[in-house]
Amino acid sequence: MSQKIKTKKALYKMTKNFSFNRFYKLFNSISFLLILSSVILLLFKGLNFGVDFKGGTLIELRTTDKSINIGNIRDSLKQINLGDVTVKKFGKEDDYLIKFEKKDFNNPNFISDIKEKLISSLGNTFDFRRVENVGPKVSAELLRSGIIAICLSLAAMLIYIWIRFEWQFSLGAIVALFHDVIITLGIFSLFSLEINLSIVAAVLTIVGYSMNDTVVIFDRVRENLKKYSDVKIFELTNISINETLSRTIITSTTTLLALFSIFFFGGEILKGFSLAMILGVFFGTYSSIYIANPILVFLEVSPKTILKEDKD
Repeated sequence: MSQKIKTKKALYKMTKNFSFNRFYKLFNSISFLLILSSVILLLFKGLNFGVDFKGGTLIELRTTDKSINIGNIRDSLKQINLGDVTVKKFGKEDDYLIKFEKKDFNNPNFISDIKEKLISSLGNTFDFRRVENVGPKVSAELLRSGIIAICLSLAAMLIYIWIRFEWQFSLGAIVALFHDVIITLGIFSLFSLEINLSIVAAVLTIVGYSMNDTVVIFDRVRENLKKYSDVKIFELTNISINETLSRTIITSTTTLLALFSIFFFGGEILKGFSLAMILGVFFGTYSSIYIANPILVFLEVSPKTILKEDKD
């Protein structure tokens, strides 16, 4: 008994011993509510798919006339049969982003006709800086490819963790990944933020970042399970988190500094991507501590489990 007490004291001295494990149940409850809310939002409100996935036309224009506003542009476009039209500020004060469902894909002068209509209504003060056209067939293929890419990345991570660790660790890592992706998409749904190809890229990056952080902690948990067989998993996960805490803080902070720089100074085009990444880094760090590790505690992982797997 005295030897066990000495071992625990020695472990606690080696770490800063922040009591993360005391809050497992609290943060698990919060995460459950966030996931439930996200699922409800995704089912009933859905996502605001951009031109990449819905098909249509996107025009970025700049005007030199300060008196022109969103209402003027929208009223001019209503006179043309463009379907659902969205006009919003984009970047600088005089920049606007127009999105609509294009009706006539076979007319090569379609964009020129729109420009002429705006000029006749509001004057020759417009510069079309960017035009993107995506047909309905291409957009459907892009959406399908994006979903497949995310599912395949999750499956690949599951297989990797299963081979690298035991199945209990694999389950914890995958639940943490689903947690991060679903909540991030739920936030995008809540605020009707646009989902395009860059957001799919951000989600895939989130998967990799979250997995990397989880694997670092899992590696230390596995080491400590072999090293200190008399310490229960509830305490051992807390010790392992503390031992890797400085690495987690440094990695997350430096990554967030770069992402916030992109968010504030990278322009409107990169805002969605950088926001998704910021959310992913935050939730990825959080889930590594409060989602992945509590699952190991719930499944009662022990040194016997590790030794049995190694023997097999």
